[in-house]
Amino acid sequence: MADDQGLIAEWVGFEGHDGDSVGGYLARPTGEGTVGGVIVLHEVFGLVPHIKELALKFALNGYVTIAPDLHYREGPGDPDDVAAAVRAAGGNPDARTIGDVEGAARLLRSLPGSNGKVGIMGFCSGGRQAYLSACNIPSLDAAVDCYGGRVVAPVDSLNERQPQAPVEMTAGLGCPLLGLVGAQDANPSPEQTREIEGELKKHGKIYEFHTYEGAGHGFFADYRTSYNQEAASDGWQRVYDWFGRYLS
Repeated sequence: MADDQGLIAEWVGFEGHDGDSVGGYLARPTGEGTVGGVIVLHEVFGLVPHIKELALKFALNGYVTIAPDLHYREGPGDPDDVAAAVRAAGGNPDARTIGDVEGAARLLRSLPGSNGKVGIMGFCSGGRQAYLSACNIPSLDAAVDCYGGRVVAPVDSLNERQPQAPVEMTAGLGCPLLGLVGAQDANPSPEQTREIEGELKKHGKIYEFHTYEGAGHGFFADYRTSYNQEAASDGWQRVYDWFGRYLS
């Protein structure tokens, strides 16, 4: 993206699951030509300023980007209170998440300058939702799972909202997947990461997983004590390479 190009960032509404009106933070470059799109899925904390900053980061690197508010229906209100209500209810319903992501992808493809390709990236619960979406939305072109918790999940942790572990949906994965995890993380643990990779390999999927020594959960989040600059810097380079390869 040329230095003289700018960007536009705004709050937008779009049609999500079951035709619901959903909100999201949209950021896009203003330059000429066509570009790929990226959907950024927030952590369990909701659409906090950090996630909006990541949408801007992608836009500055030449992608039309949306960060959908997956807690939109539970708001408005204090983000901590809304996130707590979502957790208490058993998390975002998987069917609703898939429908909202499909709506976000339709929005990106409808914008002037879109080349029609859309990738997805998520962190923590958003990483799980990125994996979930990539296994259930054939139109996605690339996915990045950043330390997605509960991609592997014991039966007693499932509920009506999230009735199946995403790892069990791996056969349906329709796009290349990049996984970025910390060696010191407990969810996903190194054992769970190996299980996920085993499923990806068994089903012949295109994937890469990278585990960072000394990094734990949330190592991308530069506003938290979990931030690991070395792991995050390398991770971002891998993300840009991945999307550059599959969204061009």
